[in-house]
Amino acid sequence: MNFPSLDHIEKTDITQFQQDLLNWYKEEKRDLPWRYDQDPYKVWVSEIMLQQTRVDTVIPYFERFIEQFPTIEALAEAEEEKVLKAWEGLGYYSRVRNLQAAVKEVHEQYGGKVPDTKEAISSLKGIGPYTSGAILSIAYGVPEPAVDGNVMRVLSRIFSIWDDIAKASTRKVFEEAVRRIISKEDPSSFNQALMELGALICTPTSPACLLCPVRDHCHAFHEGTADELPIKTKKKNMRHVHLAAAVLQTEGGEVLIQKRPESGLLANLWEFPNTELSGHGHPKVELELFLEREYGIESTLDKEPFAKIQHVFSHLTWDIDVYKGTMASSVPARERSRLVSSEEVEQYAFSVSHQKIWKQAKKNGWNHS
Repeated sequence: MNFPSLDHIEKTDITQFQQDLLNWYKEEKRDLPWRYDQDPYKVWVSEIMLQQTRVDTVIPYFERFIEQFPTIEALAEAEEEKVLKAWEGLGYYSRVRNLQAAVKEVHEQYGGKVPDTKEAISSLKGIGPYTSGAILSIAYGVPEPAVDGNVMRVLSRIFSIWDDIAKASTRKVFEEAVRRIISKEDPSSFNQALMELGALICTPTSPACLLCPVRDHCHAFHEGTADELPIKTKKKNMRHVHLAAAVLQTEGGEVLIQKRPESGLLANLWEFPNTELSGHGHPKVELELFLEREYGIESTLDKEPFAKIQHVFSHLTWDIDVYKGTMASSVPARERSRLVSSEEVEQYAFSVSHQKIWKQAKKNGWNHS
């Protein structure tokens, strides 16, 4: 296949480029816990955690997760509730559900050994082209590209690639670029070096070009176009949803919580009862009617919300008005709901927005009866 946008690669001294990049990486790479060895399982876990999450945030989660689930077998046999709790706060929970499902398959079909071929590893749930390339190259030394937004930004500048990285088809261009330049002797360090360069030097804004180890090879630096690359079209407008939630307490001090559906957004996580508002009535009234209709309970809510929580997803924003209230000490009629003590609340895996709700409830004088 012809890739005209990669013409600059032909004019590059690839051997010198590899040497400059790898020498810098060996000197400057960060001390990260998933780099202590090349265990494919740890590489896998780290790469799933690092999707859409900052390195500094991931480090403590990774260490706790590996301590709790040190092997493929441990994660395969763990209860989903414990796995979700260990992931709590990282968001994008489908990542960890897919991870556990795939780990179970590796445990059952591959004797607990992470596959070392592209065909086998790509068939596992939640493993796309980037993750398969990362595991194969970093853990097994296979010269496969691992192309994410970070790598596309770096290569678009170095080789002056003006293809729109927001288009799915553009990934093929960058994968081909990596295939042409990757070190066959040390693909593990090479791919990590590209990622590290994007994280530390070739950043989205104000790249530190004067500190870049491959500046001499960079067309964007010489042409003064680093701030214009990569080309990325804007996403569609964010959808805003207005919700009302209730933190309800019985006379005995128990709290009503509910489990989200088994599929869809934030599947199987716990939350406080909530409803999307129509915008035609008072939020408190709509919430009280929802609680009576869905749970068959009569509640008394405070006049005003004690907190207003905003949570931003990649595609929508939740604005949540949160009310405190009381209810009768009866078992909720709705399936997947339960009454728990205020101490027990901490044991359940909640979405980030509802963790914020509980934190605000405690801060606003929650009665721990």
